[in-house]
Amino acid sequence: METLAPKEEKPVHVVTIGGGSGQYALLSGLRNLAGIRISAVVSMMDSGGSTGRLRDELGTLPPGDILKCILALSPHQETARAIFQKRFKKDRRLKGHNAGNMLLTMLSRYTGSFPAGVQALAEILDVRGEILPVTIDRATLVAELTDGSRIFGESAIDTPRGHQRETIRDVYLVPHHSDAITVFPPVLDAIADADYIILGPGDLFTSIIPNLIVPGLKEKLKTVSAPIYHVVNIMTKFGETNHFQACDFIATLEGFTGRKISGAIVNNRRPDDRLLALYRRQKSDFVDIGLPTPGCPLIMEDLLETSGDVIRHDPQKLAGLIAGIISGAHRP
Repeated sequence: METLAPKEEKPVHVVTIGGGSGQYALLSGLRNLAGIRISAVVSMMDSGGSTGRLRDELGTLPPGDILKCILALSPHQETARAIFQKRFKKDRRLKGHNAGNMLLTMLSRYTGSFPAGVQALAEILDVRGEILPVTIDRATLVAELTDGSRIFGESAIDTPRGHQRETIRDVYLVPHHSDAITVFPPVLDAIADADYIILGPGDLFTSIIPNLIVPGLKEKLKTVSAPIYHVVNIMTKFGETNHFQACDFIATLEGFTGRKISGAIVNNRRPDDRLLALYRRQKSDFVDIGLPTPGCPLIMEDLLETSGDVIRHDPQKLAGLIAGIISGAHRP
């Protein structure tokens, strides 16, 4: 385990902002770094699968992305993942739900608050770090396309129908039962105390940006001096980032954060042609570097992991690069 700060010094506070499998990979690597303190800010807009059903049937906040972060930061990750990701098959009402989502939902209802339920499950699994929902107000994510049409719900935005779809022009949140949506206050405290802030990796418009458009978060980011790094996705996502290059990810995020990205972390190893051909069937392409982005240096290394024919960031490679940024070995 690499140590980034002497024991007598204050741990380096790393705040991650995202959701889904991208944040899971990032946190799985960061968990093994000594000398850091982790705060994971997680999107609350997931609306698909078991998470969506619980949200619709019980009126709860979506547990899915939070559960991924809890598992990622647990030293019992492999065992816990095997148990908590297991889906029920026999009972009619439970069928399709996974055990972790159900447990987190029940803990939240019993304690009377979603954050308390998250904290309780984190305690069970000896989680290292804190996991913070970006908001505890229920809301629906809406995407506005370049033709003026709108798509309602993270799941519908994430999985486009048909072979073509207009480009996403903007995204915004619609509250369910209140006049406004506000950021969860401990998130603002974490950002104020952060030494480094990391956006992504993850789906740009459905995992990362939904955090940034919660009122209060963007405004807070503008007031802090902590550098913001973005982990650029390895592959594009049809319906969200068609034909995007690294510079497009950076420019989009700078528009939503209202400040410069301090550095972009980019994988520079291209997957093999066979695997790229499989992804092209899903209209997904390798993210090239593209044009230079003024004021945003690129930090490029081999970050690729392709087991099971899935292209993703390798958690240990990614954590090693971030450790180098913190220690000064990788200067943007």
